[in-house]
Amino acid sequence: MIIGHLRGELLEHTAGHVIVDCGGVGYECQVSAHTSAALPAVGAEVALRVYTHVSDRSISLFGFASAAERELFDLLITVKKVGPGSAIGILSAGASPSDIARMIIREQIKALTKLKGVGKKTAEMLVVELRDKCELLLATWQARGDIDRTIDIAPASQRPDVLDDVTAALVQMGWKLTEVEKVVATLKIEEGAQLEAVVVEALRAMPR
Repeated sequence: MIIGHLRGELLEHTAGHVIVDCGGVGYECQVSAHTSAALPAVGAEVALRVYTHVSDRSISLFGFASAAERELFDLLITVKKVGPGSAIGILSAGASPSDIARMIIREQIKALTKLKGVGKKTAEMLVVELRDKCELLLATWQARGDIDRTIDIAPASQRPDVLDDVTAALVQMGWKLTEVEKVVATLKIEEGAQLEAVVVEALRAMPR
C-alpha cells in the first residue's frame, strides 16, 4: 500500500519526525526542517503530502507541507546516490525549495556543497541532471502562484568566484537566496578581494 497523503491530528512533533493520528492510527513521517517550521501546534489538524519508501527491511514515510517541496524532493531522488534521507537533508539546510532549485539552475556548485550531505561530485550531478528540470519546475511554481512571478530564474552570468563563495556563506547563515543575489549583484569587487571582507560588506547591505 502506497500512502500519498495524510490528514489528521498532529499527535507528536520532534526534530525531523512527526506522528499524525488519522482515525486512531498514528503514522510516523520524517520531515525536513522546512516542513517542520510550517507545521501547526501539536493537537491541531495537519495535512501532509507523503512519499512512501519501501525497502526490504521497512516502510518509511516522508511528509511535506507543500506541493513544491514534494515536487523538488521527487526530482532530487532521481539523482544517483541521493536517496530519500539525503533529499530530506538537502531540504533541511535552511534554503527554501525555490532557492535550492535556483542554485541548481544557476550552476552554483559551491553554494550547493554547503547543503547537508552534498559534496562536490553530488553538486555537479545535481546541476547536470536537474538544471533543465528545475527551470521547468520553477516556471510551473510561478505560473500557479507558489512563488513570486518576478523572481529571475535565468542562469547567472560569469562573475568572480569570490561572489559564489559569498553567496554560499550567506545562504548557510540562513539568508534566502533571492535576498542574497540582489545584494551580491550590487557589490563591486576589486582584484584580490578577500572572502571575509566581501562577506562583511554583503552583510552590511542585507535587509534587516
